[in-house]
Amino acid sequence: MKKTIRVWDLPIRLFHWLLVLCITGSLISVNLGDSAIEYHAYFGYSILTLLIFRIIWGFVGSRHARFASFFPTRAGILEYLQGKSPRMLGHNPIGALSVFALLFVLSVQVFTGLFVDDEIAFQGPLAKYVPNAVVSFLSEIHEGNQVVIYTLIAIHIAAIWFYKRYKGENLIKPMISGDKEIDPSEEAKYLPSDLGQPSKDGGLQRALALVLLSAIAVAVGYLITK
Repeated sequence: MKKTIRVWDLPIRLFHWLLVLCITGSLISVNLGDSAIEYHAYFGYSILTLLIFRIIWGFVGSRHARFASFFPTRAGILEYLQGKSPRMLGHNPIGALSVFALLFVLSVQVFTGLFVDDEIAFQGPLAKYVPNAVVSFLSEIHEGNQVVIYTLIAIHIAAIWFYKRYKGENLIKPMISGDKEIDPSEEAKYLPSDLGQPSKDGGLQRALALVLLSAIAVAVGYLITK
């Protein structure tokens, strides 16, 4: 009988799928022309809210949500690539690099988006506070960074397919259910401390996440409407 371990708490799972929806909506709306630019902006503000939440949750959230549990190191990456590292319930070193890279490029995108001014249909809420040269510079970064985002998303999807096809590991299922099922014959390949510390995912944890996300949403709402 397989051992079931809670890895991803509900706040992380909701963050992940809401981020997927918002990025999809943002990419679609930006290509629909000026008529949809307002929706593109709202998707961007939603992504900003989610990113701030994820960064804070990376310090106060459950075990496998915390950055400290999967921060990639040079030694850890080399050991993983050489097949010498134990299996991990959460992100492996390469997956961790992907997570931090996506968080970074998305943060760059939403930050620069606050200063964008196309002088036709949209002006970011902070564009009026900086010189035109800064607005132009940040607008160029905002446009060019899209290519980086597309590339990282493609790599992310390819990695999910690779792990499913060649390693027999379904990375999507745990992000839906929150749990990983470990075959008893495979337990020796994991660190005992990892297997013995499932992520907390109780009512108090979820309530904290809801309060935190609500506070961030209010702050972002104030930022874009003041």
